[in-house]
Amino acid sequence: MQIAIIGTGYVGLPTGVGLADLGHKVICIDREKSKIEKLRKGEITLFENGLEDLLKKNLQNGNIHFTTSMKEGINNADIVLIAVGTPPHPITKEADMKYVHAAATELAQYLNKYTVIATKSTVPVGTGDAIECLITKTNPQADFDVVSLPEFLREGFAVYDFFNPDRIVIGTDSERAKLLLRELYQPFAEKSELLFVKRRSSETIKYASNAFLAIKIHYINEMADFCEKANADIQEVSKGMGLDSRIGNKFLNPGPGYGGSCFPKDTHAMHFMAKQNGVDLTLIEAAIKGNEKRKQNIAKKIISKVSHIKSPKVAVLGLAFKGGTDDCRESPAMEIIFEILKCNIDIIAFDPKGIKNAQEILGDRIEFADDMYSVADNADILVILTEWDDFRCCDLERISSKMRNKIIFDTRNLFDLEIVEKLGFSYNRIGK
Repeated sequence: MQIAIIGTGYVGLPTGVGLADLGHKVICIDREKSKIEKLRKGEITLFENGLEDLLKKNLQNGNIHFTTSMKEGINNADIVLIAVGTPPHPITKEADMKYVHAAATELAQYLNKYTVIATKSTVPVGTGDAIECLITKTNPQADFDVVSLPEFLREGFAVYDFFNPDRIVIGTDSERAKLLLRELYQPFAEKSELLFVKRRSSETIKYASNAFLAIKIHYINEMADFCEKANADIQEVSKGMGLDSRIGNKFLNPGPGYGGSCFPKDTHAMHFMAKQNGVDLTLIEAAIKGNEKRKQNIAKKIISKVSHIKSPKVAVLGLAFKGGTDDCRESPAMEIIFEILKCNIDIIAFDPKGIKNAQEILGDRIEFADDMYSVADNADILVILTEWDDFRCCDLERISSKMRNKIIFDTRNLFDLEIVEKLGFSYNRIGK
């Protein structure tokens, strides 16, 4: 099958490489020339485990190509996936649809046979209707169907999730489009449910899912605050909760708050859509407000641990919003660092994959270390903000020998209390 993908970000690139590996002929379209040049050489432009090897494999066998030309990409495509960004509006926080609308308008000019246009981007309810209107207005003779095809790839696990989907949601009433998409996803028919729903239901499912998970994270973080006051242990509490099949054990790990390119954006967008429709989504509103407050409170706790030290130095491990990705967008680490910087405290930080992206956000406001051990040189407090396995397995004795004051503030609960305290650390954890 001939497939075009518009956008080569955290959704478009793993999806394109995955479809190519299934044997389809894929062409990915992006306006950024430097990105396309790198991808043509087999150089990944974002970090996902296993992505680079698959990219090189499918470049070599000719199943995937990259171009900056919309005409080249759309020509003779059976399916076009729109996977461009839908960033939050700076004021209203609604999803900004300019990239989606621009892509739909441009691709319409080059439709030369029946084509399924699928939105992979997370888009507001009713976007499919808008895309239909734009394409018809631009090219009245076009033969096409617009479907909603939300992605459920977790950053850091995108390649695995592509090949092991727990469900595939397709929003369309077109039998013609259903037939084509059944063929596309036939390799997953035995291990994953293919769910056909109305297009607006499909658009809602993505937002409803992400908002629910964000609420679940906020809930366990509030329980962690309670455990700290009530002398309970949040890890024991979350384990006990997770054994209930009605609740499940996923997204019950307390931390510094949810972040990334999805949950903050999608909860705000869902809240905005609810207001537009006259619906009061109180749980989502509470999660949004509570999550913002949480990052501020974490920063205050860190600052309080070094307030008695003259010219304190804070060492940070973790800049990406979670382990397994280089994505620092809306990362709790970024916001916590900005709060600490308000007190004119020196910060040095390290992340296995996220330093480049963090530098684009933080600039020269902090120092960046070359590894997780040099970050501890003469530090007064070591702050863990991302749950990389490298950090979990680090040599704490070596870190201890480098620090000026032995304080750890661990927002991911990575270490064993007994081991840390034997090394003379003052160990501060979440929900303990």
